[in-house]
Order: sequence, then C-alpha cells, then structure tokens
Amino acid sequence: MDYMKEYHKKLVSADEAVRVIKSGDWIDIGPLNSQVVALDKALAKRKDELEDVKVWSLLTLRPPKIVEVDPEGETFIWHSWHLSGLDRKIAGTGRPVYYSSIKYSELPRYVREHIEPIDVAMLQVGPMDRHGCFNFGPQSSHTKAICDRAKIVMVEINEKMPRCLGGYEEGVPISQVDYIVEGENPSLVPLPASRSSDLDKKAAQFIIEEMCDDCCVQLGIGGMPNAVGKMIAESDLKNLGCHTEMLVDAYIDMYEAGRLTNSKKNIDPGKMVYAFALGTQRVYDFIDDNPQCAIFPVNYTNKPSIAALNDKLITINNAIEVDLYGQVCAESSGTRIISGTGGQLDFVMAGYESRGGKSIICLPSCNIGKDGQKRSRIIPTLTPGAIVTDPRSVAQYIVSEYGIFEMKGMSVWQRAEGLIKLAHPDFRDALVKDAERQGIWRRTHKIV
Repeated sequence: MDYMKEYHKKLVSADEAVRVIKSGDWIDIGPLNSQVVALDKALAKRKDELEDVKVWSLLTLRPPKIVEVDPEGETFIWHSWHLSGLDRKIAGTGRPVYYSSIKYSELPRYVREHIEPIDVAMLQVGPMDRHGCFNFGPQSSHTKAICDRAKIVMVEINEKMPRCLGGYEEGVPISQVDYIVEGENPSLVPLPASRSSDLDKKAAQFIIEEMCDDCCVQLGIGGMPNAVGKMIAESDLKNLGCHTEMLVDAYIDMYEAGRLTNSKKNIDPGKMVYAFALGTQRVYDFIDDNPQCAIFPVNYTNKPSIAALNDKLITINNAIEVDLYGQVCAESSGTRIISGTGGQLDFVMAGYESRGGKSIICLPSCNIGKDGQKRSRIIPTLTPGAIVTDPRSVAQYIVSEYGIFEMKGMSVWQRAEGLIKLAHPDFRDALVKDAERQGIWRRTHKIV
C-alpha cells in the first residue's frame, strides 16, 4: 500500500469530518491526552443542528467546546468512565455528567462487547509513521478497543504527541482510519506534580518500611503515593521495578536516582510497564521513543493475574474514607462521585496475590472542611451513599500518619482496634463508643 497516497485520500478538514455525525449517535472524543481539539471545535459549531449525541470520555483534561456551547447538556450528553477535576467542575455547574462504573482492567471488554456501538471515534494521535500507523501516544488504556468498536474512526494529528513504544495496541493502522485531520498541535496537558504534606511524608515512611530490594512498584495518584516515590528516590532501595496503570513523575525520580532498574521483574524485565502516562512535560519527554518503557492496554497492565506475576509487587493507592469494618471508599463523597473505581481494586487484588507482595491503601487521618471543621477519615460506617471501592474482605494494609495496620484475617473487633489507632487522637474516644454501639468492640480493651 502507498501509505502517503492513502493518507492524502483520507485527509479532510475538521468541519468536513464532523459532518458524518448524526443526531442520536454515540461518539468517543478520546481519553486523556488523546482528547480531540480541532474536531471538538468543529462539532461545537453543529450544536443547533444535532440532538441527543452521546459522548464518551475518560479523565477529561481540556475544557470541551461541545460542553461550553451546550451548558445544559441538551445536545451533547456527557458520559465518563472516570472523572477528572475538570469533569467535577462540569458537574458542579449543574450540567449532567453520567458516570459509568468500571473495573478498569475490564474496560476494553466493556467497549468491545457490552456498550452501544460507537458511531464515531475521534482521537488525537501522533503523525503517521513509515509503516502507515498512528501512535496513540501516552494513553493505550482502552483506545484500540474504541477503534475496534467504532463504525467510523477519525484521527487528529498532533505533532507534539510522544511516540510511546509497546507492548501492543499502542496505535492504529491507516487501513482502520476513515478520516484524517491535521490538528492544531497543542502541547499535552500537564498534571502538576502532587504536593506532599508533612502528614503525607509521615505516612509514606510507614510504607517505605514495608518495602525491600527488588520490589515492583505501583503508585496511584495523590500526595501520599507521590511522597512514597520521592522517598524511594532518596532511599537505599535497589533494583526496583515498575508495573503500573499510570506512569507519573515519581517513577522518573526513582529511575534517575538509580533505584528503578526493572532488572528483577518476572515479566517484561528491563521495561517500565504502564497503561497511560500523566505528569509534567518531563514525563512526556521521558517516554518519547524510549525503549525502556512499554505501554500496554489496561487489560494487560491492570489484570490482577498478570500484574501479580511480578514478585514483591507493592501497590500504593489513596482513599477518601475507611470505616471500622475495613471498607474502603476511594471514589465518592456520599452519593457525589469524585473520580471512579478506576484500577484501584485491580491492584489491591494484584498486590496481595503477588508472591511477597502487599497492597496498601493510604489516607490522612482527617481533613479540614470548607467550614473549617476537622473531620475524621476513619469513620464508624461509610457515609450514606458512599461507594465501596475495596470490600473489607479484599483490602490488606491501611496507612495514615499514625501508623500502618494489616487487616487480613482480623476479626471485627481487631479491625476496629487497629483502625482506630490510625485515626487522629481527637476522634479516637468517639470511635470507640461507635464501635461499642455497633457491637464490634471488646469492652475490656482500650486504645493506647
């Protein structure tokens, strides 16, 4: 095939491309940094011509024009597999954002087998290579599944997109593409490095003490996981590996400090394995055409039976609240969705299944609300309506700035005792009384 001839045959303007979208269609605008820009603007112009266009997104990073021109959500119906801060802002205006719950490792299968067919997929990609392939950049995730499920695939070229080596399913061939749009080449959206508080650092120290040489590390997003990464870089740990969903700046810190070599991994040795990258420009520069990195679809990175093939897999993720039974909520505040299940449950399971591995959930003992009141994040029962991200039978270690507690095999009173010790001292007496009322406290026992 003459790839350049095919390229020019399929090359159209953004306005021309979006003419194929009809009322009632399901479309996908691209996850993370593959979210389209020129096509989004072109589609926004058609707001008054269309109705009931359902839109899929995952971790929206740029303010969509189709949302800006349709603040009531009457034309473009917004759906998210995982909410970002921007998605929360959209929802905060009163515009509906419809969340679809996932176990992230299963998302490619949901797209291929369970959801309504995607009428049009729109993705930002890197320039076509000499083999006629468009690289997805730092978001393999479920992107190839989107292309496979879509009736029409349009790609928007971004010359600034890093070329991310796989793995597999890291790109789409021109034979599967219907329309090509040469885009505006915006820089990738950076995720500012998470700031770690003193409390984060105290909790991170407990986690570091659970680690050893040759560990394989998975870090979630947030201050505490970031603090762990920084501490690892400054530690004397050796020959660590990376098998993660999200590649962030902390991994680059560990690599540049000589801690992360990937040499002891059981699978994909020598490679930093990830499903998507999100961080500062430093991360995007690091992964560009880097043979030491391997991007895979999320049904590989997050599948517990695959991730757990790495010995000493240590998985570290955040929570919003934990109750005295050991139920973990990491995605909602009551019924208000904050983010999503994402891959946390996948890696909680994988860490425990790994030989010598551990799964760790971390959170500060309390937070200060907008009203200035201090509230415990170790609570008697989850807030009504809160989502159980990790069931009590699955979660293993819980960490706060006051210590670390392993729950596996513990009775209800042992869990209550161990978790209350992780709470802020101001709340411990009240939590003991709550545990007594709930019948999960030994009256002869006391918190020290």
